Amino acid sequence: MSIKLIAKSRTDLGKGASRRLRHADLVPAIVYGAGKEPVSVTFEQKDLRKVEAVEAFYSSVLNLEIDGTSEQVVLKAIQRHAYKERIQHLDLLRIDATQKLTTAVPLHFLNEETAEAVKNGGVVSRIANEVELSCFAVDLPAFIEVDLSTMAIGDTIHISDLKLPANVESVELSKGEEHDLPVVSISLQTAQTEEEEAPVAETEENTAE
Repeated sequence: MSIKLIAKSRTDLGKGASRRLRHADLVPAIVYGAGKEPVSVTFEQKDLRKVEAVEAFYSSVLNLEIDGTSEQVVLKAIQRHAYKERIQHLDLLRIDATQKLTTAVPLHFLNEETAEAVKNGGVVSRIANEVELSCFAVDLPAFIEVDLSTMAIGDTIHISDLKLPANVESVELSKGEEHDLPVVSISLQTAQTEEEEAPVAETEENTAE
């Protein structure tokens, strides 16, 4: 999915300027990287609110147009209002086709409801919702699938178990085997034992007396 953003460059900088922009329903942002000078820009709040609901906004290459000039970027940071549904600031990184980029990509968990382990009483624990990947922009996946259909109760899927596309690497695994973190596990939900129930029943009986 291709997402296009339209921004306007700005020269009015500083905290005071940012406050004025936000009051005018504009969102200040910075575009940097690829060996070029950082550029301060603004977006329409309503336009960003439309695209932020799309998952691909957070992990895909975005087509950015600034004053009529287009370039490709990825979202590196987003700042939101503490309690209002408003975006306060964006950090956007330019794409250099000759350099690998590092970004977090969401995980899509498949066959959770139909997995035999779940049908047999297993409880799914999602330990991570995204994984940090390194690759060239052309190889960047929108998401990584995690299939739970073959998992048994007691199983855990780690980063090394994920099926990554060609030319895509895990940032964590590049640090060493000790960084092979768990992603999802299925455990058996244990019922309360009679021993645990006994004191409760006794307390209730004493209260009744």
